[in-house]
Parts: sequence; C-alpha cells; structure tokens
Amino acid sequence: MPNTIIIGSGSYIPTKVIGKEYFMDSVFYTDEGEKIDKPNEEVIQKFVEITEIEERRYLEEDEFNSDLGYHAAKEAIADAKIDQEDLDYIIYASNFGEVDHNGMTNFMPSMSSRVKNKLNIKNRRTVNYDMIFGCPGWVEAMILADTLIKAKKAKLILVVGSETLSRVTDAFDRNKMIFADGAGAVVVQATDDETVGIIADSTICDNGPELNYLENAPSLKKDEDRKPLYIRMHGRKIYEYALKNVPDAIKETIDKANLTIDDIDKILIHQANAKMDYAMISRLFKLYGRTDYDHAVSPMTIQYLGNSSVATIPTMFDLIIKGKMKGQSFKEKGNIVFTSVGAGMNINAIVYRFP
Repeated sequence: MPNTIIIGSGSYIPTKVIGKEYFMDSVFYTDEGEKIDKPNEEVIQKFVEITEIEERRYLEEDEFNSDLGYHAAKEAIADAKIDQEDLDYIIYASNFGEVDHNGMTNFMPSMSSRVKNKLNIKNRRTVNYDMIFGCPGWVEAMILADTLIKAKKAKLILVVGSETLSRVTDAFDRNKMIFADGAGAVVVQATDDETVGIIADSTICDNGPELNYLENAPSLKKDEDRKPLYIRMHGRKIYEYALKNVPDAIKETIDKANLTIDDIDKILIHQANAKMDYAMISRLFKLYGRTDYDHAVSPMTIQYLGNSSVATIPTMFDLIIKGKMKGQSFKEKGNIVFTSVGAGMNINAIVYRFP
C-alpha cells in the first residue's frame, strides 16, 4: 500500500502587521451585550497575557482568500519541482471561502477551483475539492490526501490551507484580536516506502453539545444590524474541551504509529491561544508520566502571526523546513505530529515521518 510524503511546501504571510495599537480605539462588549467600561489598554494587556499574541497579519484591501492560497500553492509547486499539470487533486481547506469587504462569504465557485484557475492549470482531470472542517481543516485535508493515495486514486496532490479571518470578526468582540490571515500549502506524493510519510492518523468529531462552541452569530452590540454574522468563540468551553480531549487524541495517534513521546521530535499544534497550547502539550507529556518537557518540541508562531486557522500548521511547517524559524529544524528521518482542534468540535492528528 502506498504512503504519502511531502515533497514541497509554501506559505504566504500578509505584509500588514497589526499590533496592539490597532485596537486602542475599539469599543468592546461582553458576550451578554454589555459595554465593557475598562480602559482599552487594560483589556488589550489582559488579552496579551492570556494568548501571548502581540501581533497578527491582515491581508491588504485588494487581496482575497484565493490570492493568498495561490501564492502559497505556487511556492509549494515550485519547491516540489513538479509539473502542475500532473496534479491529480487540489484540496483547499477554508471555513469562510472568498470573503468580500462586507464580510459576505462565497464558496461558488469553490476555493479549490479558484486557485486551480489562478495557477492556470489546464488539466481537466485535476480534481478540485474543498475541505470545510473548522481549524483542523488542513490536517483533515492531509488525511484525505493520504486516503486517496492509499486507495490509488491519486499520486500527486496539492493541499492548501488559507483563511482571511480579519473579514469575519465582530468589531465589538474582544476575541477579534486573536484572528489573523494567511495561507500555507504542501505538495504530497505517493511512495512505495511504507515506513515514511503519514504513518498514522486519527480524527474525532464531537458534534453534540459541543457543536456551537465556535459558531457564526450577530454582533455583540445589540443595536447593530443583525443580518451580518461573525465568528463567535465561546472561549472557556473550548479551552475545557480541548484540554480534556486533545492530549488523548494525540497519544492515540502516536500509539497507532507504534511510537512513544520520546520518538516525537516536533509537535506542530494549531495556534489559537498560547496558554491553551502549553496546557495541552503539558497534559500530553503527563500521559507518558512526564512532569516537564522541552518547549522547543512545540514551536509557536501565535505571538507574531496570530490565529490564521487552517493556515497555521502548513505555514509553520514551511517556515521550519526552510530554516525561517529561529532555533527550529526538523531531523532527518524524524517523526513529527500535526494536530488541531476547532469548530465542530473536531480534533485530528497525524504522525509524519520524514523520508
């Protein structure tokens, strides 16, 4: 049975840097719709202390989601040194599609077909597919790509994760400071070597009471237009859910690969909240009887890139493999984990071994 290896990667980090001062004139409301009377400086500082997000990136006015995805995809294809006409699939992970300046989301035509068009791929047999799976969308797209390769339906697949969350946030919601824009992509290829590539994966979908922990909802300011819907995050519930479930899901995947935590060199975990990530990784190590761990095992970009949803993990992978993250690198023949949690609620994880 063939396995799936990454042969090229790319990312696109928007150039517009958004710091704390950007939000100083904001008017914030509570989840109950009450105006927050505390000084913005105090609100923002508390936010930074919890999330560690000092900066994030926003796309330019004349840019759109598919533009970001195109740039990342083009770089990944060039890095892989392939003929793009040989691609069997383009899988594009996104949660809001092509968002206009009014926050209107658009998935027709699909994001994967838009990026195929921008890349000027002529092959009619290159199938376009969109993955809508919350923040774990890119990881799930990788799992789908591996499934297609193992089923011998494909040999070469472009997997993109791109999001423009700055256009779907409520101006009156403190949580808008978490979200950011960006894109990451990889090209994966079939290999006959079963000992490398994606050697284990798992996915959990809890869609009962957890369904609306992340949702679209009207503005927190009650006298605002109720028609536009914005991303709404119930932070405490998400934190408790993630801490309870993500470490177990990661361990299950590592166990499935017949490995232990000592065999894992890096854990690329979705960057939504630094405090939450530290807690999840710490709990994972405790499942193996460890009371402490080297924080270098779990690289962080949230401090300066914010939460770019599906783009976070492929962007981090691209930065590390190209030597663009200080103090971070991948080991030859090493094992790494991709893992994420998000809207649904959905959790997934992959153990990937470098060829």
